[in-house]
Amino acid sequence: MLRSQNIRIQKGNGRCSGGCFSYAFPKAVSVFFKELIHEFGVGYSDMAWISSILLAMLYGTGPLCTVLVNRYGCRPVMMVGGLLASLGMILASFATSIIHIYVCTGMITGLGLALNFQPSLIMLNVYFNEKRPLANGLAAAGSPVALCCLSPLGQFFQHQYGWRGGFLILGGLLLNCCACGALMRPLLPPKKNRELETEKAPTKRKLLDFSVFKDRGFVIYTVAASTLVLGLFVPPVFVVNYAKSLNYEDTKSALLLTILGLVDMFARPACGLVAGTKWVRPRCVYLFSFAMLFNGCTDLICSQANTYNGLVVFCIFFGISYGMVGALQFEVLMALVGTEKFASAIGLVLLMEAMAVLVGPPGAGRLLDATHQYMHAFLLAGAEVTLSALLLALGNFLCIKTKRSDPAASVEMSVEAVERESLHNEDEMLRKEERREMQEEAVELQEEKDNN
Repeated sequence: MLRSQNIRIQKGNGRCSGGCFSYAFPKAVSVFFKELIHEFGVGYSDMAWISSILLAMLYGTGPLCTVLVNRYGCRPVMMVGGLLASLGMILASFATSIIHIYVCTGMITGLGLALNFQPSLIMLNVYFNEKRPLANGLAAAGSPVALCCLSPLGQFFQHQYGWRGGFLILGGLLLNCCACGALMRPLLPPKKNRELETEKAPTKRKLLDFSVFKDRGFVIYTVAASTLVLGLFVPPVFVVNYAKSLNYEDTKSALLLTILGLVDMFARPACGLVAGTKWVRPRCVYLFSFAMLFNGCTDLICSQANTYNGLVVFCIFFGISYGMVGALQFEVLMALVGTEKFASAIGLVLLMEAMAVLVGPPGAGRLLDATHQYMHAFLLAGAEVTLSALLLALGNFLCIKTKRSDPAASVEMSVEAVERESLHNEDEMLRKEERREMQEEAVELQEEKDNN
């Protein structure tokens, strides 16, 4: 079970390695779309359902992941997720119809990736406090690193072994999620963890807390985030096939995702560093709104690109804005709801986003099949992302303005601040007590050795 206190331990490096596979994989698998279209005789909208189902499982199983993490902990959940993700890709390599791909790659692998994605976010919130924005940025950088590797690797495997061999090898690579899950070490040994829960939380803990919907900031965030994912994933899913439709070779087309991933990789920690500064952190939600607006405008302006150089420029600017969104989206949620309710909040937000992500890429694919022009799909995506930025910025501004004029809200915030400080002092005392016990045990062991 996870501790609910706000703990200032700045040593969580490497806890979120498994999350990079989860977020990058739905985009990297798009390099196989052209071969799958020829294999099964389907259209782009049918292919878009693969990434859409993957993302829907990644988001839609959020409440299930929350319940499992609260019940069993992050480590076993992530290791089981790695096995499921690998199993789905291995089974998909034997598929005889597009429905088999939907079930194996979309649902089974998607569920496995979801069981890796959410625990990695929860562990970030547990291990970091003061440097959490930077930690979010560094951890989020794992996604573009994986994208840079998986995209050219997938293209190479497809050329050498066909799409079936590529799926089989990717299934083996996903077993690394099990190794990443094994690194999810709890902050305290299980025995002491149970003792603390008995002392601090005698009542039964809720596996899923719906009280977060009483927070206006959380509701605004959920609506904006759901609108965001309608268009956020459309460009990465279609940009490779867009280049192929312009008669550029497959390897050169797949390089676009690598460029996007490289830019994204540096943008995320840089944005996390900026978000952690004293002036920006209290206004992090507005930086997130700017990142969303930047991303939407990039889609709108660069939708006119019809050359390879134009697509490279698009990928560079999209990578910057996409990296900013990736570094800030969960940091803003952590700041809104706090450590205590974050596990439930992230699960519920992901569930709401899943409904939108099921519509986004397939809707763009349907538009592409009807018009045969990628420009319209990118314009639609840009409009949706821009709308989400306006919803978040305006809604948050009005919400904060209302709260400032509400004396009861100010008193409540002051009480919460006192409670957080009290929890911090208790954590300091617990850590001192643990160090003292360890020193006593070391002395006893040394005395036993001397006696022997």
